[in-house]
Amino acid sequence: MTPTACLLIIGNEILSGHTQDANIRFIASGLAQAGIALEEVRVIPDKARKIVETVATCRTQFDHVFTTGGIGPTHDDITAGCVAEAVGVPLECHEESFQALETYLGKEKFNKARQRMAWLPRGAVPIRNTVSIAPGFTITNVHVMAGVPSIMQSMFTALLPTLEGGAPLCSVAWHADLREGTLAEGLETIQNDFPELDLGSYPFERPDGRKGVSLVAKGYDSEKVEAAGQRIKTLIGSLGVTPIAGEPAP
Repeated sequence: MTPTACLLIIGNEILSGHTQDANIRFIASGLAQAGIALEEVRVIPDKARKIVETVATCRTQFDHVFTTGGIGPTHDDITAGCVAEAVGVPLECHEESFQALETYLGKEKFNKARQRMAWLPRGAVPIRNTVSIAPGFTITNVHVMAGVPSIMQSMFTALLPTLEGGAPLCSVAWHADLREGTLAEGLETIQNDFPELDLGSYPFERPDGRKGVSLVAKGYDSEKVEAAGQRIKTLIGSLGVTPIAGEPAP
């Protein structure tokens, strides 16, 4: 079975439109390559009760829960404490992380606010951060990372090899100068025959104004993906148009 995952994006700035999330694609692509299916992405505010309840619920529904945001030194960085509450352990100073941060920042700059970044749920395993030293952490099946893209990427890159995945996500695509409505019925039949796969239809427009559609089959069973791809190719050909392998150039 392919392990499942949920991503929780934590931050009022995302919900207000002040900041645009830049982490979903990086995480989704990495998980797909590792054979972990990202099944949900949720955006929640910096509200303690909401974070606690969402983490507590999601950790029972998915094999992995990833969070981004809310682990810095400011008053609204409350994710670590909320995750500790959600899994039922206290938040405490992680001595190794404390020493690493103090060495990196220097004692004069390592003030009380920055020291908060060394407080982790009891039993948590730090996630290495090569950008700014302050760690993320894993506790049970919850993986807590920073929201700043460069730091999140550092943490995620360190974390991913430690997770047990499955076969990587694979895909087959064909495109042609056809409209979705022309292909819809045939594509639905193929989807019904391959319910475990994700079949998508993506319209596009060429620079010269010609319009078409790209049909993509994705899944974790390479043989079934290939078989569905051949069905898609045959479907396009049956409509009197030559199918073109892959997706159209941007």
